[in-house]
Amino acid sequence: VICTCKHDILDVPHKLLELFNEMDTIPMVSSLLSSLANYSNLPQGSKEHEEAENNEGSRKKPVQAPRMGTLMGVYLPCLQNILGVILFLRMTWMVGIGGVIEAFIIVLMCCSTTMLTAISMSAIATNGVVPAGGSYYMISRSLGPEFGGAVGICFYLGTTFAGAMYILGCIEILLVYIVPQAAVFKMEGLEGAEAEAAMLNNMRVYGTLVLSFMAIVVFVGVKYVNKLALLFLACVICSILAVYAGVIKTAFEPPVFPVCVLGNRTLVWKGFDVCAKVIERENGTVTTKLWRLFCDSEFLNATCDSYFANNNITEIQGIPGVMSGILRGKYTFIEKLGLPSVDEPDSMPTNTNRYVLADITSFFTMLVGIYFPSVTGIMAGSNRSGDLQDAQKSIPIGTILAITTTSIIYMSSVLLFGSCIEGTVLRDKFGEAVRGNLVIGTLAWPSPWVIVIGSFFSTCGAGLQSLTGAPRLLQAIARDGIVPFLRVFGHGKANGEPTWALLLTACICEIGILIASLDNVAPILSMFFLMCYMFVNLACAVQTLLRTPNWRPRFKFYHWTLSFLGMSLCLSLMFICSWYYAIIAMAIAGCIYKYIEFRGAEKEWGDGIRGLSLSAARFALMRLEEGPPHTKNWRPQILVLVSMDSELNVEQPRLLSLTNQLKAGKGLTIVGTALEGTYLENHPQAQQAEQSLRKLMEAEKVKGFCQVVISSNMRDATSHLVQAGGLGGLQHNTVLACWPRNWKQAEDHQSWRNFIELVRETTAASKALLVPKNISAFPSNGERFTEGHIDVWWIVHDGGMLMLLPFLLRQHKVWRKCKMRIFTVAQMDDNSIQMKKDLTTFLYHLRIDAAVEVVEMHDSDISAYTYEKTLMMEQRSQILKQINLTKTEREREVQPLLMIKQVTLPSRASKFMSKALFRFQNTASPSAEAETPGTAVQMTWTEAKCDGEQLMVDGFVFRNQSNLRRMHTALRLNEVIIKKSQEARLVLLNMPGPPKNRSGDENYMEFMEVLTEGLNRVLLVRGGGREVITIYS
Repeated sequence: VICTCKHDILDVPHKLLELFNEMDTIPMVSSLLSSLANYSNLPQGSKEHEEAENNEGSRKKPVQAPRMGTLMGVYLPCLQNILGVILFLRMTWMVGIGGVIEAFIIVLMCCSTTMLTAISMSAIATNGVVPAGGSYYMISRSLGPEFGGAVGICFYLGTTFAGAMYILGCIEILLVYIVPQAAVFKMEGLEGAEAEAAMLNNMRVYGTLVLSFMAIVVFVGVKYVNKLALLFLACVICSILAVYAGVIKTAFEPPVFPVCVLGNRTLVWKGFDVCAKVIERENGTVTTKLWRLFCDSEFLNATCDSYFANNNITEIQGIPGVMSGILRGKYTFIEKLGLPSVDEPDSMPTNTNRYVLADITSFFTMLVGIYFPSVTGIMAGSNRSGDLQDAQKSIPIGTILAITTTSIIYMSSVLLFGSCIEGTVLRDKFGEAVRGNLVIGTLAWPSPWVIVIGSFFSTCGAGLQSLTGAPRLLQAIARDGIVPFLRVFGHGKANGEPTWALLLTACICEIGILIASLDNVAPILSMFFLMCYMFVNLACAVQTLLRTPNWRPRFKFYHWTLSFLGMSLCLSLMFICSWYYAIIAMAIAGCIYKYIEFRGAEKEWGDGIRGLSLSAARFALMRLEEGPPHTKNWRPQILVLVSMDSELNVEQPRLLSLTNQLKAGKGLTIVGTALEGTYLENHPQAQQAEQSLRKLMEAEKVKGFCQVVISSNMRDATSHLVQAGGLGGLQHNTVLACWPRNWKQAEDHQSWRNFIELVRETTAASKALLVPKNISAFPSNGERFTEGHIDVWWIVHDGGMLMLLPFLLRQHKVWRKCKMRIFTVAQMDDNSIQMKKDLTTFLYHLRIDAAVEVVEMHDSDISAYTYEKTLMMEQRSQILKQINLTKTEREREVQPLLMIKQVTLPSRASKFMSKALFRFQNTASPSAEAETPGTAVQMTWTEAKCDGEQLMVDGFVFRNQSNLRRMHTALRLNEVIIKKSQEARLVLLNMPGPPKNRSGDENYMEFMEVLTEGLNRVLLVRGGGREVITIYS
């Protein structure tokens, strides 16, 4: 007993949860919390690839990599990526060209942009777990796959071109400052364009070699790149510390870097040792090596360059020091301030290779484009989010601290360079005036080689990091599957190394190498990074403004105005840097966006653009609720009613073809179908029917929505579709339904009853109704009519639908070459000539090109054929009514006659009636005997017990006199239409309304059949009771 009780007690928790019998499909809270607590999100990055290589072939238990904190995981990687080649190679030149104030404005503007972007990025990164993929993941999950794919590829291209820029910087340091004699294309003795071409060719040759070597290193083993990352970071930090130490030293003991100036032109300190024309020695005046560079001999009476002869040589101090006060009033003039210069106005410059020359024309916007890459790299922390102990804490703090640190370094560098280094030296891009030293290296302590070696290794490391990161970014995009043609780059080696992506990255990087100019490559990658940062700000602004329930970032120091300001700054900087590069970058992103939109895989990531679409849709729907659209804005918003067969396939696919031709992708289209049954039992069939509708809509290129309604009977289901279709002000105003094909068959009698009820409901709801007859004969979207007519028979005014529909059809390529004809009917009292003039004027004001014809229809006697058709119709009606009657009731229905009026018909009519009576008596009751009429037929008008009059011919009763008149009208109209429009491609015709008394419904169907008999394609049109076309603009 004790054991049993213990067993029962242990089972109590399970019994308590037996109420929730959905445990098999829905996880319980305890298991959900357990899975979330054990969530691990190591990115498929270089660390996993390194572990895969080390553990290949063994079955060791995988050891989780140690998680990093803010300092090692975010701050130092961002610091390493931000500080780079531009600081070492172009910062001093930018200060010299632009001046301290202009350079400070550039630095402040670029650093503000990255700081605002970092704030937005911190908000996104702390709004949930961010897997590896960094900015691509954040943007794609915030703005959707289209924006994410476009910006992700732009960020990939920016990272790839950054690798090319770092390699070019590495080669420039190598060939200009370390081993100039290693140049393949010698520059000795070359001037101007020739020297520049030789330098660019050297960059291309060595750049291609270095790129190949780096790609092999990355392919063979990423672990070596990761292990050297700390060394490269140490080189950057040591170089910057050496610069600051050198600045402090200049306050007490400025370094000796003399600059030789001829007149006010700075000379290249190369090929001479003394900055003087002549020197005094014991035995007299002796010329120097500098004299021999400008003169044809070493003697004092030699012929010299005119500028050399007319100007004095001056030696100035290149590094006056921070206490020299040279910062005041600098850089207003290109020449050295205060030094005289004598130029001969008519003489051409000679010996230009002896002077320090500007290699490019510089201006403010170009300086912005060259400098901006030095502030990129702020995504390094978010890219490592999977390796961080607490990413939501480390990413904001580490990134903002890194940007603050680098901004202080850059801003202080501008002030220190301007206050320590002579302006002529600052403007010397390659240090030719200071004996070929790196200009920033002249400040370094203890030696310029600290900066040269440090910057060389830091650029090598940055290049390797770019070649490591870019392929993985491309692999992440490819594996998402949003860009179909990139799927091949999602594959790699067995350990996941992105081999194909690395190959593509190297090829794109080679394009940057072939450009060969650091100053030309920098603006390219500026564009791509600025576009990426712009969309990060946009993502944060959109999410903040939408206030989506899932937007709950832990980082609270953000606001949508800051994001919007950052986005505006990014966009402005794009066009400031280079307007044509900006347009090209935006065109590339736009093309990728449209490609993903049309060909890419559909992804639902809960992105902000979807939320923005919902907000915009809600706003638009609320606006539509303010009132019905103006006549000028009216267009058919169509509810297409289709029927499904037993296999749940659409029975009338051409109905959707006609919809496409009417709509041409504009306005609202709802394709609805009805299923009979109950929702709980037939829900799977409804889903299958919806899928079938979507496939057909996609095949017919119908843009819209599909809706499946299940009801106990088809009549109610169709009624529900008509009543409940649409949302708010966005509702259908037109119903498109097929003419019931087999309505005359007894087993299909319910279909035509449903159809007539549909006509009544659309009329009551003030909706237009379009009924194509012989829908299978209508053209598909692939057919083309090269000639023919669309004929409109305008019997009654329906608000202009008959005029508008042919115009809409002719916008489609199927009907484009068809001409439009409008026929109207003139009765006895009408002036047909005036009607034609009025109609022509009306069409002219409507701006509709159509031929006009007025058809005259005079009153005439009712023909015998009309009697026969009416007799056949009423006989069929009687048969249908008597199907469910008893024998006594049938006899009671025979002849309720009260009053007789005799009418005599000609013998020709008698023959028609005889045939008709004989045919229907055999049909109704085979045992009945046929009566033989005489030469005169007695036609009798009788008054029935029910309302209305009855007509009897030879003893057979015509139930309603109005049926005869309607049949007469239908036949007369059909004769005229056949005569005029039998060869027309399409006939549009007013659709008469159904009878108010439901007892005549079957007669209504017969009238429609008679009216359209002999026509191939007919579109019956019934207006919705409002004007849909206007002559006013």
